[in-house]
Amino acid sequence: MVFRYYTNAISQASRNVAAAIFIVGLLLIGFGVIIVALPELFAYLAAGVFFVAGIGCGITAVKIFWACRKIDQADSEPSEPYRENVQIHIEEHHD
Repeated sequence: MVFRYYTNAISQASRNVAAAIFIVGLLLIGFGVIIVALPELFAYLAAGVFFVAGIGCGITAVKIFWACRKIDQADSEPSEPYRENVQIHIEEHHD
C-alpha cells in the first residue's frame, strides 16, 4: 500500500512549474548564445532600452513635480474667496 502526502493536483502543478522553469532556462541559454554571436547589436538594443526608460522616468518625474506644484498652489490660496458687495446677515433672537 502506497501512502501519498500530496494529491495528484499538486503533482501536476509541480510538473507544470518544472516545465515552465525548463522552458525559461532554454530561452536564457538561447539569448546568451545570440548575445555572444551579435554583441554590438545587443549593446545598441540595451542602450536604446535604457534611453527610452530614462526618458519615461524623466517625463513621469516632471508630471509628479507639476502635480505637486498645483497642489501647493491650491493649498496656499485662501479657502474662502473674497467677494465684493456681499454682506452676511445674522438674525439674533433675544428671549
